[in-house]
Amino acid sequence: MRVSALLIVFCLVMSLALSGCAVGFYKGRPSDKQKIEELKDELARLREAKAALDGRLREEIDSDKVSLTMDDRGIVITFVAEVLFDSGKADLKPEGMEILKKIAYVINEEAADNEIGIEGHTDNVPIKHSHWKSNWDLSTARSTSVLHYLISDCVLKPDNLSATGYGEYRPVKSNSTVEGRQANRRVEIIIKPVPAAKVSYGGAKGTEYRADEGLEYVK
Repeated sequence: MRVSALLIVFCLVMSLALSGCAVGFYKGRPSDKQKIEELKDELARLREAKAALDGRLREEIDSDKVSLTMDDRGIVITFVAEVLFDSGKADLKPEGMEILKKIAYVINEEAADNEIGIEGHTDNVPIKHSHWKSNWDLSTARSTSVLHYLISDCVLKPDNLSATGYGEYRPVKSNSTVEGRQANRRVEIIIKPVPAAKVSYGGAKGTEYRADEGLEYVK
């Protein structure tokens, strides 16, 4: 089974574990068992990092400035855009910088080797009174602004970081309400699982996977 198959397996492990299920693995070689153990270890390590973030960001989470979740992408830290930026701007606010420092501290301590994705999102209100050509430009500028700050001021590894702008095209709520538009104006920092990018796989052809009551390897 090739590397792409490992990505599918890890996403399955993540999604089932988060939903309260787990996975049983069958018909593999001893090397398969090692890879599955690595996936389990990475999931446990991500949970520890999430707990550390929850502690450091408790004030911001309680005040609805930041949300912290975990899904098949990894750990997702979501900022309300206004916490980081003034309307129509891409320059970080002092308050946002202080929160980013807290996040960077945990990343450096708990997830220094993980890839970090930074995503900018907007609502669907057209750009009118700024120099940005579109919401896409604004969302991209905001994600790269966060990226540069994490590198220059928080000493995160540049080769582990990426920045993407999605504009208005990945809303999490309807843009028909004020609350929905506010939720869609956001920046997400995603701490990705290490195996998704760095673990190779040498499984035997015909390896099978299924949901079960426990995560275990069976010959």
